[in-house]
Amino acid sequence: MSKRRLFVTTALPYANGKFHIGHIMEYIQADIWVRFQRMQGNLVHFVCADDAHGAPIMIAAEKAGITPQEFVAGISSGRKPYLEGFHIAFDNWHSTDGEENHQLAKEIYLQLKNKGLIEVREIEQFFDPEKGMFLPDRFIKGECPKCGAKDQYGDSCESCGAVYSPTEVKNPYSTLSGSSPILKKSDHYFFKLSDPSCVQFLQNWIHTPNPQGRARLQPEVLNKIKEWFVADESGKTGLGDWDISRDAPYFGIEIPEAPGKYFYVWLDAPIGYLASLKNYLDQNNTQKTIAEALPFDQFLSDPSVEQYHFIGKDITYFHTLFWPAMLHFSGRKTPSSIFVHGFITVSGEKMSKSRGTGIDPLKYLSLGMNPEWLRYYLAAKLSSKVEDVDFNPDDFMLRVNSDLVGKYINIAARSAGFIHKQFNSKLGEILPNGESLLVSLQSSADSISNLYEEREFAKVLREIMALADKVNEYVDQNKPWELAKKENSQLELHAVCTTCLEAFRYLSIYLKPVLPALSEQVESFLKCQTLTFSDAKTRLGAGHTVNPYKHLIQRVDEKMLDSLFDLPTETESTASGVTPAISEAIISKNEDHASLVKPGGEEIAQIINIDEFAKVDLRVAQIVSCESVEGSTKLLRLMLDVGEGRHRQVFSGIASAYKPDDLVGKLTVMVANLAPRKMKFGISEGMVLAASHVDEKISPGIYILHPWPGAVPGMRIH
Repeated sequence: MSKRRLFVTTALPYANGKFHIGHIMEYIQADIWVRFQRMQGNLVHFVCADDAHGAPIMIAAEKAGITPQEFVAGISSGRKPYLEGFHIAFDNWHSTDGEENHQLAKEIYLQLKNKGLIEVREIEQFFDPEKGMFLPDRFIKGECPKCGAKDQYGDSCESCGAVYSPTEVKNPYSTLSGSSPILKKSDHYFFKLSDPSCVQFLQNWIHTPNPQGRARLQPEVLNKIKEWFVADESGKTGLGDWDISRDAPYFGIEIPEAPGKYFYVWLDAPIGYLASLKNYLDQNNTQKTIAEALPFDQFLSDPSVEQYHFIGKDITYFHTLFWPAMLHFSGRKTPSSIFVHGFITVSGEKMSKSRGTGIDPLKYLSLGMNPEWLRYYLAAKLSSKVEDVDFNPDDFMLRVNSDLVGKYINIAARSAGFIHKQFNSKLGEILPNGESLLVSLQSSADSISNLYEEREFAKVLREIMALADKVNEYVDQNKPWELAKKENSQLELHAVCTTCLEAFRYLSIYLKPVLPALSEQVESFLKCQTLTFSDAKTRLGAGHTVNPYKHLIQRVDEKMLDSLFDLPTETESTASGVTPAISEAIISKNEDHASLVKPGGEEIAQIINIDEFAKVDLRVAQIVSCESVEGSTKLLRLMLDVGEGRHRQVFSGIASAYKPDDLVGKLTVMVANLAPRKMKFGISEGMVLAASHVDEKISPGIYILHPWPGAVPGMRIH
């Protein structure tokens, strides 16, 4: 079979915040599929990017006092710990604000315009009189015009899935100011999705198998899409023309020959898939780092190239209708298939930090929880259907400890010691009963491969664990621990333990897409080459030497799970807008206790309101350099990067607690809007935050604040 060439993406995360567990689930699902394809010998380009444009980012950057580009760069710099932490191996991570996306978005727009599919219309649009700007759909909320659900966004309903115009929303309000928006007229640009040529193309596209003979869409997705082609009494279908422009001020790509008009973020965001691929191929063709790499245009126009997108069910409409139509009518290939998945819940509930039903991916890693526990557990829940995935802590611990450790790892643990101690770490011959077991494991390769291909990961793991059960039954029947004590049983002991390690290798091959880091340890332990699915046809063989066994993975600790779902304290769960009256009631309730206990040796300061606190601008800062101050035993001179494009000098009285070299490169927190202070040794342009007890005899030491991984210089502390 000739090698396949695949282009695979996940949905672009919006660059206004850190990853949540839903992102991680989608990336793990795609990563497993990509790793499987590569184990089959296929060439895969796996890319993603930050969705960088839009009014929300513009507004967030304005609040932070930085440019949108700086804001996006700060978010992007925090992606690495998540991706590396969960072994998610994208080939390239780019941004929709990259020059490739600016170029491609304009090209595609002009090609659609030349096809007569762009139309300019005067529309009425909601305008926030308090903010002085037209409101993007996502900054309008109200009641869904279809089902009546409250607090739905201005473009789609999360309750019933309806898509509509913001002006159709009932009782609308601005999420920026809370005011009722007014209608103002403006010229907008539309992609004519309702054009008969678009409708006919999409009707054919959704029903026609891809060039590989597989359905482009899952059955439940296809059924949902069919609803949008059904005409109402007036003959109008759900395929309405798509407003692809926004008025200035807007952070995005300006529309050619239309000053003050910008592409709506949903037009240029999916083009970011192509832009990230172009960025990747252009770099690597220049550097000659990818075998068989083709120039971008040649690669995409190659009929044999397959294009796949992994997305959540909430963005189905854009990816299954607008995106294929944009590609087709701009003269480009359409996706081979679009893989839609459901949401993730925790113990059957929608995720909520305040209720302790949210999972913070970085917290998971910081607690020392193995990322492959999560990869295994999610894979055990994922299928090719559009179904929600539930994370149940008890089930998580049971599956990992019972299946992954108790069944799979246990096979190596029960046999490797005998091979090392009694047979000089060399494998032996296989007896007939072992041969039949190994043949049954080998014969499962095609079935498991087919399930991986169809993204039926839960079925994959069930089949693998059923094979692991067979191997463990073989161990229990042959009892190597008893054979080791019997005379004249060395040949049989050697054969049983060899069979176990050969079987363990087959199971490791099948599990490798799910457990890549663990597989590397297995490859080292078994002293074998990088495992691929073709290795299921071979054996290590008699005489092959393995390394001494070291335990490969730990069991889930229940205390870790408890910490992962720790509920926030009463103070943490109280909103930042707590009224003074409520604050006073809380203090009054606890004042007797407060009079007896002085935390840190001093009483809590006088109560301030939220407006007073907001005047203090706390920022994440990186310590670029640090040195002792000549003539002072208390001070250190710090040069801090607060994301301003320059460094600030700050003198801090922490010399008794820290050596200068220990602080260089570290992140800390500083008061960024403190008036500069002229000191004997120079100007101090802020204050580094540190904690200490008022009485050094009780608790000596000073402790500077250190943000968690993922924070970057310039982020504001809220």
